[in-house]
Amino acid sequence: MKTFKNVLLVALFFAAATVLGQTKLTGKVVDEMGEPLPGANVVVKGTSNGAATDFDGKFMLNASTESGVVVVSFVGYSNKQVSFSGASDLGTVQLEPSNVLGEVVIKGLIDVAKDRQTPVAVSTIKAAEIQEKLGSQEFPELLNNTPSVYATKSGGGFGDARINIRGFDQRNTAVLINGVPVNDMENGQVYWSNWAGLSDVTTAMQVQRGLGSSKLAISSVGGTINIITKSTDKKEGGSALVSFGNDNYLKTLATYSTGKNENGFAATFLFSRTAGDGYVNGTEFEAYNYFVGLGWEINEDHDLQFMLTGAPQVHNQRTGSFFNMATLGDYLKYGTKYNYNDGTLNGEEFGWRRNFYHKPVTSLNWNWDINENSTLTTSAYVSFGRGGGTGDIGRLGGNFASSSRFRDPANGLVEYDQIVAANSGQGGNFSSGYSYTNVPDFQTGTFIVNDDGLYSGPPRPWQDPADRLDGVERRNGFIRRASVNSHNWYGLLSNFNTELNENLTLDFGIDLRSYTGIHYRRIDNLLGADGYRDNDNVNQPFNVLTTEYSSDLSSLWNVFKSTDDEEKINYHNDGKVRWLGAFTQLEYKNDAISAFIQGALSNQGFKRIDYFNYLDSDPEQETDWQNILGGNIKGGINWNIDENHNVFANGGYYSKQPFFDAVFLNFVNDVNEDVVNEKVVGVELGYGYRTSRFSANVNLYRTEWRDRFVRIGYETDSEEGTAQLNGITQLHMGAELDFTYDVTEDVRLLGMFSYGDWTYQDNITGTAFDQDQNQIGNPIDLDVNNVRVGDSPQTTARLGFEIKPWKNVKFDLNQRFVDRLYSALVIEDDLDDSDVTELNPAIRLPGYSLTDLGFSYKLNLDKEKGQTLNFRLNVNNLWNEEYIAESATNYAVEPGDDTHRGINTDNKVFFGFGRTWNFSLRYNF
Repeated sequence: MKTFKNVLLVALFFAAATVLGQTKLTGKVVDEMGEPLPGANVVVKGTSNGAATDFDGKFMLNASTESGVVVVSFVGYSNKQVSFSGASDLGTVQLEPSNVLGEVVIKGLIDVAKDRQTPVAVSTIKAAEIQEKLGSQEFPELLNNTPSVYATKSGGGFGDARINIRGFDQRNTAVLINGVPVNDMENGQVYWSNWAGLSDVTTAMQVQRGLGSSKLAISSVGGTINIITKSTDKKEGGSALVSFGNDNYLKTLATYSTGKNENGFAATFLFSRTAGDGYVNGTEFEAYNYFVGLGWEINEDHDLQFMLTGAPQVHNQRTGSFFNMATLGDYLKYGTKYNYNDGTLNGEEFGWRRNFYHKPVTSLNWNWDINENSTLTTSAYVSFGRGGGTGDIGRLGGNFASSSRFRDPANGLVEYDQIVAANSGQGGNFSSGYSYTNVPDFQTGTFIVNDDGLYSGPPRPWQDPADRLDGVERRNGFIRRASVNSHNWYGLLSNFNTELNENLTLDFGIDLRSYTGIHYRRIDNLLGADGYRDNDNVNQPFNVLTTEYSSDLSSLWNVFKSTDDEEKINYHNDGKVRWLGAFTQLEYKNDAISAFIQGALSNQGFKRIDYFNYLDSDPEQETDWQNILGGNIKGGINWNIDENHNVFANGGYYSKQPFFDAVFLNFVNDVNEDVVNEKVVGVELGYGYRTSRFSANVNLYRTEWRDRFVRIGYETDSEEGTAQLNGITQLHMGAELDFTYDVTEDVRLLGMFSYGDWTYQDNITGTAFDQDQNQIGNPIDLDVNNVRVGDSPQTTARLGFEIKPWKNVKFDLNQRFVDRLYSALVIEDDLDDSDVTELNPAIRLPGYSLTDLGFSYKLNLDKEKGQTLNFRLNVNNLWNEEYIAESATNYAVEPGDDTHRGINTDNKVFFGFGRTWNFSLRYNF
């Protein structure tokens, strides 16, 4: 196999070395961020002699005269003229955005970092690279080749990816779409399955590591991901795509733009469908994506842009929580594609875990050029999210659904047909030898699955009278429930920008948001039972419910339907968050120096309404608003020493409001009187080097984060639950390097290396709770000084080649290295009378290296009409490397334990994907 790898590399290099050809005029076209502009037109002025830039923005052009002028143009950018005299390299030609419809949002609200100007560490991926290299990967995985970024497929289903930047998870990485924050306002999460179609409409994606350059008071502790979407194109045209890959992956897409008419109107439309079986067993999925952009250039001073986009999707998952995961031993027995929840019901694929969601976003942007020095940009947006995820509820004979009793030992699949037989009184006989038969309900005479917290028979001292119902049978079955996490979100962003003089620019604006999260559970599938008796609603105790609600894709399209009349079980509460923010920035820029200072203040108000744990007549059913003030100040400076060298520095301080669950403890309306803001201090130094063929960046950073509140897993031999931890301090330091080197006109070398030192500090206090939210044992006191932060590798590297052996043909080969990857933390202690709780240190997982291969070919059908046919093949993990991507537990190896590559096989892990492939065909017109 190694010999074959070497032969492939040598063949690619020899193919590149045979490329001969000279041109009188060469150069490279880049955008305002210094990124290549593929497809830009380069024409000798006064002639029809021209060429288009390639994948890397480069061009070669034969001119018929010894001197003259070339005109460089690209849609959405101002034309630029460059003089030439004789055969020459025209160097890098940078285009600036033109003041046309479609650049409105970029000018006003998106804080795009610019090379050799904005003093932050940044990496940018343009639409052309997204279209080429995404294939069937998850959208965040495109960032894996940038320093200090780690994205995995986590749950293994479509859209289940997660991303870490500099060791901080995505709850503390700000994600902005056209300048609008999209992190969940209650918990900071970004659920990428809600944005499954985002790659289809993205113009550019930029990751700013560290505190970033955003003016908003957002949670950019690890970094900021700016996603700039498609705008209403002023030029008529469109494209059609078909893409297929492993495991019956199939994607179809069509997009069309009308072009701008004489009245200044334009429209762009996109629609796509993606479906497949999923790489992991039992992760079938189906998703749609739609985009509508409408624009009106009213006059020279005013223009409007309307956008609507959404991506309804349904996908099965291999996990849903810490308690419902396969162990390393399970994977070794059943294969790395094993799905802990997988099985069949009536001969069709069925699993406990299924995600279903639809989150359309609508925005209206207005840009007003007040005068030649000042502009006002305003964006009003609204989002209605509807959906959630399914899972099990109940117990069968006292056992949780995760028990091996309910799986076939031969293949590890859940025997859902036997669960149906048990629930319905027909007798469930499982392959493990376990059997159970439900009996008719004492009240209704039908087969009812009961809340496993109910009691009957002689009362016992520890039993709550509210949980007693004589005649009830405890723990007599499972059903599949759905946890609904819907929301209504409204927001307004406005930014005023004015040039004070030729060097100083001032911005200030407002950030207003209102969010209501709607949380409850409902019956998804009774699995043969006639109903479910719920005892969690104090207003309707011992309530028997019988209605099943669909989690199929067809149920997601209407996001305006009321949820008030749905029958609810287990819990029902609303979380309300309101945000009032103001921000300002002063920026200085001359030929050599650029600097900025920013400040922002925000007030977050939190309110909780609990419809199940409090009587409707109880005034404590709804809390008062809990208002917490926060903000940040940060600044930076960049010095362009000369044309080749620049250095920068930045630093900042955040006083960050905690998340919703730190304000209200124990999943009820108990207000945390000791809640405090989290404090973040970050500093960064950077150096850049640029020549016509080589560019490199080096960054050093230090981020200290104090007073964190988090929940982590808690597990002993007899208990499972969660631990609420306070006062966490994390210290993240590291160094980063990235570079590109044009070996020849047709061979590019790309590289990256990052090294982190991320640890917990001091002691942590907290409380552990079981799955019914009852406190377990004594308060927690953890000594975590210098314990490694897990979930993300602290060493990453990348080496890649892009080779163009023939015109319109490109190969790319990429090798990525991951090491010093540590597990998450789990408390393993009985919380007895000892003063300090024991904590196993994070375990170190084996490092790994993955190879990706790509091939592109563009066929020009009609240059004048812009008609092209683009072929692309992606093969990810070319050599089918087996590797552990993450571990949710940190069980050390004890004498006698089974191990695999030095890891205790009792650990709950996720294997990464093996070899996958994708081929696409795109027609542009």
